[in-house]
Amino acid sequence: MRRSYSVRRWLVTLGLALVASGVLAAQQQQQKKFQPEVGQQGKDVVWVPTPQALVEKMLDTAKVTPQDFVIDLGSGDGRTVITAAKRGARALGIEYNPDMVDLSRRNAAEAGVSEKATFVQADLFESDFSKATVVTMFLLPEINLKLRPKLLDMKPGTRVVSNSFTMEEWEADDTVTADEDCTTWCTAYLWIVPAKVEGTWKLPQGELTLKQDFQKISGTLASGGNRTSVSGKLTGDEIRFTAGDTQYTGRVNGNTMSGTTTKPGATGGAWSATRVTQ
Repeated sequence: MRRSYSVRRWLVTLGLALVASGVLAAQQQQQKKFQPEVGQQGKDVVWVPTPQALVEKMLDTAKVTPQDFVIDLGSGDGRTVITAAKRGARALGIEYNPDMVDLSRRNAAEAGVSEKATFVQADLFESDFSKATVVTMFLLPEINLKLRPKLLDMKPGTRVVSNSFTMEEWEADDTVTADEDCTTWCTAYLWIVPAKVEGTWKLPQGELTLKQDFQKISGTLASGGNRTSVSGKLTGDEIRFTAGDTQYTGRVNGNTMSGTTTKPGATGGAWSATRVTQ
């Protein structure tokens, strides 16, 4: 009887040991870090990491500060988000691959920036990133173009930075290249979302009609029976245009804009305008 009890106890102990061994193996398997492979297939693109040297350049050209909210579209292993967080910015990565999201969160924790660097598993085409002050991405040209209308509807002054790929007719406001420690995918493009100014504006001195082509503007200023050609540019909500020999600079605020004028040989003055038609 005693021997039978000992055998049973031994079997129970062995069983518990096997269970514990299995649990430990499962935990070790869970703890094994996912390692992405360059070129692995994603939802809309294959994964290729942005070189760290270009990540720094992208954030430099966007002039990222601790006051910014950076959103990286297709955030991959999280390096852009983590780098922005290290600069003090609040940063969010939107990534479709859940394994990449988990990896990014671990990387953020290891870097000590989990409070500022967050990640969500989501489809970027179904995501709201309208609150961002800076948008970064390394996507294909056709995806950039698909996102372009949504980007152009963001708050004027929002900075958009793309690794390698352009927005076609929407010309970049700046182009930067990472020369050191970068051999491939070393160029980035910056756009500053322009205010929307197309339409007819009423000025005390006449009527200003503007046509807008992304950040470029053209049109006419009608005053006292004369019509003068206008050409200029927007940088966010900042507007600058020339009508004849007069330079207008100012800021746009919805359906109003105002600023100062300069003219050779004359004292500068103030100007303001209200939109009457769009």
